[in-house]
Amino acid sequence: MENLPVEVIGNILSHLSSARDVVIASLTCKKWREAWRCNLHTLSFDSRDWSIYHELTPTRLEILITQTIFQTKALQCLMISMDDVHEFSAAPVIAWLMYTRDSLRRLHFNVRTSPVFNIIEKCGRQKLEVLALARNCITGVEPSYQKFPCLKSLSLSFVSISALDLSLLLTACPRLETLSMVSPEIAMSDSQASMELSSFSLKEFSVESFGLDKFVLEADLLEHLHLKDCTFEVFELIGKGTLKVLKVDDVSVIHLDIGENTENLEIVDVSNFTIMWPKFYHMISKATKLCRLRLWGVVFDDDDEVVDLETISVCFPQLIHLSLSYDLRDGVLNYGLQGLSLLVNVAVLELGWTSINDLFAIWVGGILERCPNLKKLVIYGFVSEVKTHEECQIFAKFTEFIIQIGRKYTDVKVEFEYE
Repeated sequence: MENLPVEVIGNILSHLSSARDVVIASLTCKKWREAWRCNLHTLSFDSRDWSIYHELTPTRLEILITQTIFQTKALQCLMISMDDVHEFSAAPVIAWLMYTRDSLRRLHFNVRTSPVFNIIEKCGRQKLEVLALARNCITGVEPSYQKFPCLKSLSLSFVSISALDLSLLLTACPRLETLSMVSPEIAMSDSQASMELSSFSLKEFSVESFGLDKFVLEADLLEHLHLKDCTFEVFELIGKGTLKVLKVDDVSVIHLDIGENTENLEIVDVSNFTIMWPKFYHMISKATKLCRLRLWGVVFDDDDEVVDLETISVCFPQLIHLSLSYDLRDGVLNYGLQGLSLLVNVAVLELGWTSINDLFAIWVGGILERCPNLKKLVIYGFVSEVKTHEECQIFAKFTEFIIQIGRKYTDVKVEFEYE
């Protein structure tokens, strides 16, 4: 151990991440203390790592963090996440950011401060590649001098920012590839009913717990779009057909437009969503490269709309992974067994129910017959606490059916996920 270069020791300490563990390990010997001071590049203060964080007063905790950070000289990644444990004074927090601004490449910052200050004015911008902010406020963005020339990933959780400042912030990040927003507090002017964001470098965009009348995203290179727990009247993506992954989870939207050029789509994952199938199908029908399709808890806007396996197998011949939830309404089964086309490339099949009946086993068996090259079957189910005799009989028949499936399809691995 004595022959290890201090750079290697610094690497070892950086992989510990947790500030408490790093400090303890640095006491090994003089050489390790030197590595901590000069070669440590990652440091994390997380209230979940050490219960004592909850017992210290804010002032004592500020002193502890200050002493630890100020003994390092080359931090590249700083993570401070105190959730709702304490509210810190702004002065020491600004001191941490100013001390590390020349070397920092990644900053994960979840700290409440009093008074609130504009963090992008204090953190180092020239080398920063990843910026994750939570419970902060961003105001007065000036892209002419507040540029982030190297920033590739931006995450905003419970951050307060105006629509104009958010747009200007994206302008100040010419190399931004990933933008993630969770419960953002977007201040809109009285005259605004919509928000437009534009980035010519963005490849991944996700937004969670957000609502707006109209949201327009212009991103020529976007490959990954994820909407979760959102409410929009209109969501429109303006791009150049580079989208590969579309995920929509628990979203209410009247008009969803991802553009006409969907040939590059590889993954479509839709759950807990009410859709007009003809419009949605028109959007994704050109996705001949689609290899993964998930339709889970999907409600069709028109009672007459039914999606059958024939449509899926003909339109998406490259499917490898298929996930469908069982839905029987008024005697009509979504994802019915009409037609004869096979899902020849499907290797993983996920099927589930929220309300089971005798037809579920028949439905599962019919889909299995369509998948001649299947390797894995996963059954998802919801099991209520109180069982009627009829429900017990249904489960007994289904168990018998699964035993038969195991005997018939010996090459298929079967798994169960119940809740």
